[in-house]
Amino acid sequence: MSSGPLARLGPPLVTFVAGVGLGELAIRALDVSPLILPRPSAVLAAALAESASLLPALAATARAVLVGLALSSTLGIAAAVALAASPWIQRAFYPYAIFFQIVPIVAIAPLLVIWFGYGSRAVVAAAFVVSVFPVIANTLAGLRSVDPALRDLFRLHRASGLAALWKLRLPWALPYLLTGLRIAAGLAVIGAIVGEFVGGGGLGVIVLGAMRQQRTDLVFAAVAYASGLGLALFAAVGLASRIALRHWHASEGDR
Repeated sequence: MSSGPLARLGPPLVTFVAGVGLGELAIRALDVSPLILPRPSAVLAAALAESASLLPALAATARAVLVGLALSSTLGIAAAVALAASPWIQRAFYPYAIFFQIVPIVAIAPLLVIWFGYGSRAVVAAAFVVSVFPVIANTLAGLRSVDPALRDLFRLHRASGLAALWKLRLPWALPYLLTGLRIAAGLAVIGAIVGEFVGGGGLGVIVLGAMRQQRTDLVFAAVAYASGLGLALFAAVGLASRIALRHWHASEGDR
């Protein structure tokens, strides 16, 4: 039986509201300093009071994230297809793709500023670096997991390599690819914020400025905006996955 949006969103919303309420009560009861942990009500007040600066910063961060995610999706799929072309290519180049997963973005963010300059280009590069590997790894796993019987069927009918890629391997890899994009969406937000710490602009600058002013409530408000952006992107990829797969793949069937 298919569940409606309310049935799916209700439990996490109830949990969130209950958690926020308990956090408010606990912070008040323990008299925690607002410099260490502000009350949720204070964070909400800061999010509303500073919306004139937070919303433009959110828009700047969102633009960088979307560009970085688009680049990681396009180049990640192309890289996965190239790696899947032959075992030799995969053995030769896949270890270099792993570099994007293990590289500490905090350490190379200053290098990105040196290479791309201050501003959005460095932020986009940071979002790309941290989000491209999940796309490569998941798409490659999907391309390599095609049913051998179906591959033999395409060979029997003398299908070209391009036809097999377009009609068999990429559709088979689509669930894996969409899973990779879900992961990449959240990582792109993290990469963009770190890039903004050194490259300037967006919510990263708001966080740094609030820290210097000891406005912990504003730091939490900016983080909440960034988290909302990540959740929105995750939900958008999830919706695309459901639309694309619900009629033929068990992972997105009616539940």
